[in-house]
Amino acid sequence: MTQSIRSRKMLKTTLSSQTIKKTVMHVAVLAVMSTAVIGCNRGIKPVVNDPVKLVQIAQPISVLQPVFSTDVGNKKASKKDPLDLQVGYANGQIVTASRGGDLIGFNQAGERLWSINVGDQITGGVALDALSQTAIVSTRNGQVMAFDTMTGAKRWQQQLSGSVLSPALISNNRVVLSANDGFLHGLSLQTGESVWQFATQVPAISVRGSAAPTLLDNETALLATADGRLHAITVDNGLPKWSRRVGIGSGSSEVERMSDVDGKPIVDKNQLFAISYSGQLLGIDLASRQVMFVNELASLKALAVNPQQVVATSLDGKVVAYDRNSGETLWESEALAYRDLTNPVMIGNYIAVGDFDGVVHLFDPATGNIVSRVQTKGALTNLQVQGNRLMTQSTSGQVAIWQLTR
Repeated sequence: MTQSIRSRKMLKTTLSSQTIKKTVMHVAVLAVMSTAVIGCNRGIKPVVNDPVKLVQIAQPISVLQPVFSTDVGNKKASKKDPLDLQVGYANGQIVTASRGGDLIGFNQAGERLWSINVGDQITGGVALDALSQTAIVSTRNGQVMAFDTMTGAKRWQQQLSGSVLSPALISNNRVVLSANDGFLHGLSLQTGESVWQFATQVPAISVRGSAAPTLLDNETALLATADGRLHAITVDNGLPKWSRRVGIGSGSSEVERMSDVDGKPIVDKNQLFAISYSGQLLGIDLASRQVMFVNELASLKALAVNPQQVVATSLDGKVVAYDRNSGETLWESEALAYRDLTNPVMIGNYIAVGDFDGVVHLFDPATGNIVSRVQTKGALTNLQVQGNRLMTQSTSGQVAIWQLTR
């Protein structure tokens, strides 16, 4: 077994992404980051990169139209704890969560069905399984809770050893979660009972946050961890299949060596793509288990793919498209530099990227030009897509769903 599956627990020192960015700038790991630095010497002047001002689109086109919006509020939200909450959405069922613990269910028409408060701050969620009509959320104190999406009734509650900072994966009657103490968990979807645990190595210092689990195939979950690794684990019983390092930090200090993989890995057409905080973007052919390419780009956000490209948003606000087979750079845009970008997503034939002003920008994948925009309220940290619908939840609590204009 690798060191990543040793069962010892380690205390994880977590920092907000804002604080980490400031420190990292001081040690010159990523000197291009947009926030000020905090140095050990008081004489060091902070370096600030101003966000690029938006340029008006010459001939904008209509790509998205709004279909649903609600305000869940930002009670108990903290700028020092910029965690992502996502909209639970599947087959017309909608469940939203607020940082303050409010959970609200809507029907396909956007009508409120129920509303409850879970009694604690929600840090992970919402994961929604339409077949079992179950919504899963996690709280700051390490509680995982399951609710009926039609009535809001609580089905079960399970206490974990660490808090969960990303949405769960629901598959094969299992709820798969990644906790911030380095343990990966598989719970029963029906009862919440712990079925398996998998221990990973926890670095002494890491970015606060974690990648949401995803499926490698119908039987295998893929989980990214703070030590820069990917772990393939059977969903049913938690047996390890393989482990591979993505992030490789370098430097003399623990801060410089941070190699978190906080963006959810992407699996598409038997290819795997992942990116690390330490600056490695990796493409793997799953059939041959061979690395197709390794490019230098640092990000904490998930990638996006289309038939020809893999697309990334970097820490300094670049949007870059690579050939998904060779890794060759196809285009690079600095039109949104230092605007604290979200993950990119594919919606129809366009690439969508959100920013700190609540603007969603639509790129033409062929040229890298911005061709359309839509606006919500509050900074965006994460985008979701299901079918022809784009979902956002801002840090101010504004939830919005758009669909492609027909």
